[in-house]
Amino acid sequence: MGKFIVTKRKDGEFQFNLQATNGQVILSSEGYAAKPSCLNGIESVRKNAAEGRFESKAAANGKFFFLIKSSNGQTVGQSQMYASEESCKTGIESVKKNAPDASVEDQTV
Repeated sequence: MGKFIVTKRKDGEFQFNLQATNGQVILSSEGYAAKPSCLNGIESVRKNAAEGRFESKAAANGKFFFLIKSSNGQTVGQSQMYASEESCKTGIESVKKNAPDASVEDQTV
């Protein structure tokens, strides 16, 4: 089972990463000013992953990545870069599989 890791950046903002069972980071959030907002972001990823709100994109360097968006169109997470479109799709499937039941590990305490 995957897990969300909540951390605090050097600039004081909170962020989360979703790790797959193998420990690989498959999704990262933007920075949040407050921890409750960061935790709400995790809940948004859980909900929107289940609803399939993903957007695949190609970067200028030819690699691929995906975004997960909320119902209002706001980006709540971004993947790592993938060498192929197929591996990007595999990453989306990993988020769909891991996010809904992932535990939350708070590393800010």
